[in-house]
Amino acid sequence: MAKDPTVERLTKWAKSGKPGADPIPAATVVLIRDAPEAGIEVLMLRRNSKIAFGGMWVFPGGRVDDADRSGLDSGDDIAVARRAAVREAVEEAGLVVDESVLVPHSHWTPPPVTPKRYLTWFFLAAAPEGAVAIDQGEIKEHEWMRPSAAIERRDAREIELAPPTWITLNGLLPYENVEAALEATRAAPNDFFETRISVVDGGPIVLWQGDAGWADSRADTPGARHRLVINESPWRYERTR
Repeated sequence: MAKDPTVERLTKWAKSGKPGADPIPAATVVLIRDAPEAGIEVLMLRRNSKIAFGGMWVFPGGRVDDADRSGLDSGDDIAVARRAAVREAVEEAGLVVDESVLVPHSHWTPPPVTPKRYLTWFFLAAAPEGAVAIDQGEIKEHEWMRPSAAIERRDAREIELAPPTWITLNGLLPYENVEAALEATRAAPNDFFETRISVVDGGPIVLWQGDAGWADSRADTPGARHRLVINESPWRYERTR
């Protein structure tokens, strides 16, 4: 089986110990629709291999622009992120999404060693009517995927997913329809993920707050778990509740 580029990339960054760039605010919108049969589908985009996170399959999103802050309270990060997410949905997928339907889902802080660090709000929304139109620039392909199918394809090394994308897809697995997913997201508190990487037996384990090893980036620390084990295949999410 082919090597996992995500695993290799995270291992390289963690072993280098070099500090990454200053963090940049960003936003992502996870667009979902009801599948032809039971379940939901998620819009996935494949990024150009020549740009940041190239070749990965992602949700529409990108950095916050200065124009996204125009007329808004500079301290209202979610309002700014909503505007950025809506703009990115148009630019990357040709879909017009109403800001009011975006449901805050989670917030992600990359590990300190990440060369490009995007502090990203993830929003969940029902996909609007209309055909997806990609620009063939930043985005090279698109596909509506069931969350389970996307994870299975990653396991088979057919596609590449970043840990935040994998975790989001994994969280959507139980839902039979769009409304159920949105209702559950509205009712739940937003999850905040501040990522650390621990290299164990030559491979990385991704740690988040609540894991006993998070503070020291030590996956071998006994205790509570909140991690994504990616030095094995298939990947495995562990969280002590």
